[in-house]
Amino acid sequence: MTQSVHFDYSGQVVLVTGGTKGIGAGIARAFLGAGATVIVCGRGEPEQLPVENGREAIFMPLDVRDYDAAEALMQTVVNEYGRLDVLVNNAGGAPHALAGDVSPRFHEGILRLNLIAPLNLAQLANRHMQQQEQGGSIIFIGSISALRASPGTAAYGAAKAGILSLAASLAVEWAPKVRVVAVSPGLIRTEQSHLHYGDDAGIQAVADTIPAGRLGSPEDIGNACLYMASPIASYTSGSNLLLNGGGEKPAFLQAGMAND
Repeated sequence: MTQSVHFDYSGQVVLVTGGTKGIGAGIARAFLGAGATVIVCGRGEPEQLPVENGREAIFMPLDVRDYDAAEALMQTVVNEYGRLDVLVNNAGGAPHALAGDVSPRFHEGILRLNLIAPLNLAQLANRHMQQQEQGGSIIFIGSISALRASPGTAAYGAAKAGILSLAASLAVEWAPKVRVVAVSPGLIRTEQSHLHYGDDAGIQAVADTIPAGRLGSPEDIGNACLYMASPIASYTSGSNLLLNGGGEKPAFLQAGMAND
């Protein structure tokens, strides 16, 4: 259950890319619980849409890499709902692949999905938000991979580092009407966690390395987005909110105790 009772987004329109599953669905549920009209997009219609407090998200199909389709979707949102208050650039991801073993085309695809597409969506949203009296908020979903080595997902980590730079730069260019921020998850438990960490025991073993004693949840990220898009976070523009449960224990501490 989200803790959105502290926020009121009634009458506001929120677009969450990749909002049909995982972290994106958690973000969508958070804004639904706070009263917003929430539109989620993805390449294929999901079996189940995000629901919170009896309210369901609205699905619109979109491959975020298709600029013309993204432009059309943004215009449709404004035409049908009259406004766009919050864009959450969440869609992205990358399979595990060693950088020396894949093609340049593979790397370009990862960068296109995780860096170029969010930039394009933000630019399109900004055009509409600048014309609104109330402006708007754009949230980029970053990653801990931007802040530490990302072996096996090197291009993804580089793209997410670019996202943090983008958020800082766009916050300057588009102020004061449009506020731009980043929210960077650490290790989050989703329906696909078993693909990365194995069975429940493997997931718990990973959780035990985190000071908070657990992996984060999509709801943790959703609640952070509620805060970052709200008036009480009006001075956070350009910032990155890192949510990692206290971080990862430095490897040298464990190594230093190996012979104890």
